[in-house]
Amino acid sequence: MNILLDLFLTFAKIGLFTFGGGYAMISLIEHACVERKLWITHDEMMNVTVIAESTPGPIAINCATYVGYKQKGLAGAIAATVGMVLPSFCIIFLISMFLDGFLEIAWITHAFMGIRIAVGILILDAAVKMIGKMPKKPIPLTIMACSFLAMLLTDVFALHVSSITLMLIAAVVSLALFMLNGNTGKAGAAK
Repeated sequence: MNILLDLFLTFAKIGLFTFGGGYAMISLIEHACVERKLWITHDEMMNVTVIAESTPGPIAINCATYVGYKQKGLAGAIAATVGMVLPSFCIIFLISMFLDGFLEIAWITHAFMGIRIAVGILILDAAVKMIGKMPKKPIPLTIMACSFLAMLLTDVFALHVSSITLMLIAAVVSLALFMLNGNTGKAGAAK
């Protein structure tokens, strides 16, 4: 099959059947691009996820753009990105035409409650896979555990702390530890 069409259809399927945003799509992107199509490796997927999270734009679209670019350059990036965006755009457009009565339909309200649970499971699945593939070093595990605990406590006690603030604090701590480790590594090498 033409790689551009394959990129478009793969990401269109992910975009069409995934609710809950980019984090819910990570697991499906990994399954399609790493396990089935072998377009990228597990390590690349982890790196893409981290980079996509820290660059502007939705994480799933950034992942699709990267995979498309890696496979077929600019044309591949466009095909994958359009494939990811087009189904959501069409669905939202159709819903907006009928929005007044849309959310008042009982079965739609119940479907969205079920979708919330499925989204939580997809996000948890992506997190478990990434944690399983993460190097088991004490400092990254400690930073991850502290960040998770801080986010959990802010949610439980309804504190108004942005998750972005927590991620920035974790990044600063990681960078500081890297700098300290790099300096001791150089000092140790000089001895």
